[in-house]
Amino acid sequence: MSNGSDPTAVLEALDRAQDAFEMVGRGRTAFEDGISADDDWKTQLTKACRLLEVVETLQAQAGYYTAVIEVSFGAIERSIEAYALAMTNDTLQDFQDHQFSYERAHQIGLFERETAAAMKDLYSENRTESYYGGGRPTEEQAEAMTDLASAVHQFAVSQIREGGVCLCD
Repeated sequence: MSNGSDPTAVLEALDRAQDAFEMVGRGRTAFEDGISADDDWKTQLTKACRLLEVVETLQAQAGYYTAVIEVSFGAIERSIEAYALAMTNDTLQDFQDHQFSYERAHQIGLFERETAAAMKDLYSENRTESYYGGGRPTEEQAEAMTDLASAVHQFAVSQIREGGVCLCD
């Protein structure tokens, strides 16, 4: 892994991060409040709720457009995954590709083909550019993505037969 010239601080932090994800030597593990561990769909749904809460917090601070856009896409994907996991035989392993969520949204009847394709295009054309590319995200883009993420989440929640899981209310 290391050739001996990497900074000690980086190597120590990397070891600690690896241990943290493997839950090694941590004593009692402190999980994030609100994230359900009952079923995969509930986990994804409550992750989406928490991501939307982060979006709201960032929007209140103004100026974190890149983060708002990135987290909004995450909330959209978690919401679609929650619906798919709750209403079909899909598994979390089916959702390892970001764009699959948008394709699956139409296949399982959550959105019409055109809507799902437009969301997939929005992701592939703009998320990559705003996050990895040289583009500078705008306030208008951040606000539009916040609105889209909230609308997708609310709709997905309303279509899941079992209620009472969403943290947003």
